[in-house]
Amino acid sequence: MIATSAVLGVMAAALGMVLTPGPNMMYLVSRTVSQGRRAGLISLGGVAAGFGCYLAAATAGITAVFAVVPGLYLAVKLAGAGYLAWLAWQALRPGGVSAFTPSALPADRPRRLFGMGLLTNLLNPKIAIMYMALIPQFVTPEHGAVWRQSLCLGAVQIAVALTVNGLIVLGASGIASFLAGRPLWLRTQRYVMGTMLGTIAVLLATDRTRPTPA
Repeated sequence: MIATSAVLGVMAAALGMVLTPGPNMMYLVSRTVSQGRRAGLISLGGVAAGFGCYLAAATAGITAVFAVVPGLYLAVKLAGAGYLAWLAWQALRPGGVSAFTPSALPADRPRRLFGMGLLTNLLNPKIAIMYMALIPQFVTPEHGAVWRQSLCLGAVQIAVALTVNGLIVLGASGIASFLAGRPLWLRTQRYVMGTMLGTIAVLLATDRTRPTPA
């Protein structure tokens, strides 16, 4: 039996992560704005598949590998922090473009939309940290099989992330239309997103949390 506090803790962590800017949000928004809600929802399907891959890996005990090979975990964490820092620079640099700015991206086919959503999520450092470092902290061996707890808590994270991301996809076009005639707001949104990405990158690079063996 999983403690209610563990479920609520994972829900809070998942909500905090999905509401902060990151690769998933930026890809889903940009694709929805440029190609429509259907494209955004197909891309979200790929993101969901990426969550499933992380969940399967966590259930299989991959976090134990990072616990016994701390150098590998450090490399993944720093790579993720570097990627977020690059995204922050893309938003803050002179001439940077907001994810909500309509752009003439080529219309991708459903298979490519799904594949890019999957790849974006698999390379998302925030999700990697969630499954490698955060969720294991809510697993208590005394409460039953570790794999079953990991599976259930991972399912909670996925439910929260897909709900919020789905709402983002459905609302992206409306937000883009609202911001289109308000360049000051659009510029402010870009600076806020870039600052948040940069802050997350610094926090990720300096965080001393380590995954613990299940």
